[in-house]
Amino acid sequence: MDKKIRTAVIFGTRPEAIKMAPLVLELKKRAEFEPVVIVTAQHRQMLDQVLDLFEIIPDYDLNLMKPNQNLWSLTSEILMETKNIFEEVKPDIVLVHGDTTTAFASALSAFYARVPIGHVEAGLRTFNKGYPFPEEINRVLADAVSDLHFAPTEGSIENLLNSGIKEGILNAGMDNSYQDGRRIYKTGNTVIDALLYTVKKDFDLSYLGLREDLKTILLTSHRRENFGKPLENICDAVLDIIKAHKDIEIVYPVHLNPNVRDIVFKKLDGVERVKLIEPLDYAPFCALMKKAHIILTDSGGVQEEAPSLGVPVLVLRDETERPEAVHSGCVKLVGTNREKITSTVGQLLDDDNFYNSMKMAVNPYGDGLASKRIADIILSRFS
Repeated sequence: MDKKIRTAVIFGTRPEAIKMAPLVLELKKRAEFEPVVIVTAQHRQMLDQVLDLFEIIPDYDLNLMKPNQNLWSLTSEILMETKNIFEEVKPDIVLVHGDTTTAFASALSAFYARVPIGHVEAGLRTFNKGYPFPEEINRVLADAVSDLHFAPTEGSIENLLNSGIKEGILNAGMDNSYQDGRRIYKTGNTVIDALLYTVKKDFDLSYLGLREDLKTILLTSHRRENFGKPLENICDAVLDIIKAHKDIEIVYPVHLNPNVRDIVFKKLDGVERVKLIEPLDYAPFCALMKKAHIILTDSGGVQEEAPSLGVPVLVLRDETERPEAVHSGCVKLVGTNREKITSTVGQLLDDDNFYNSMKMAVNPYGDGLASKRIADIILSRFS
């Protein structure tokens, strides 16, 4: 084709960057595309770690992160800043990812600019608008204004269809530059592309001082709905687990949010065999996931990644928009109930059959080729 497809790729948080980086690299490899990378820097420091790893230099960096920023100001700033960029760049398509405020506000801005929108990781749902907050509504609204939906699984496709997004019906008033009207595609999840790219590299974790004679349990918890009492319960469960099992150590990269750090350091700082460390760059975090015997997390991305490494995952949430991993057996929901967390970890440590049933389950989220599929689909729609 004579004209390159000018593709604006927008992200602002570390999880988005991890999942969009392989797609940016795929677009850059292809002569048919002119990728324009826009970062909102909704999360500044943690975003920069990923940009460095994948050697991506943004074309536009909005640098919007502020101390104690709120959703009202962040949403309005993203809308206005992306409006200006869209008017200057005039993209052929805008790609957003997942369920962040960056994704929702950028998709809405592109809709206002009457630019076609592709939603990567479309169709995830808990069907509870307050859990996770505000992510559930962010992704529902991003799906509502998008034109192409790159769904990771059959379940997410079913969610899209059930929510009224039908094939062949584009947004009202949008110029239909596509040929066959198809909107929904199963692609797998780009996070597996990123993971497999990263774990090929050899990262030395000796600086963490992990003991080789102990099993490593990796813990991450940072979601808004777990602030306060739920996070206190998680920390109390950690104390119970450490007391009951002398052959483990727990490693917790503590999120920078003071709502997390204040509780975690008060409860766990100085506890023997509990390592509180600063957030890790993505590459060493992948290496730590690979080393872990068990992972406790409220992260969506970790639910998708760890099963590819054969590590059982216990999810510190009562609901998940990623039920496929639960159904496959590699992920189990334990919520933030102190006793349930403690007993389930104990079962994994003491029951080899239970442990191996989770370790050997098949990851339903992809094969590492999602970015290639998405690029192929966009190319076919504009050819």
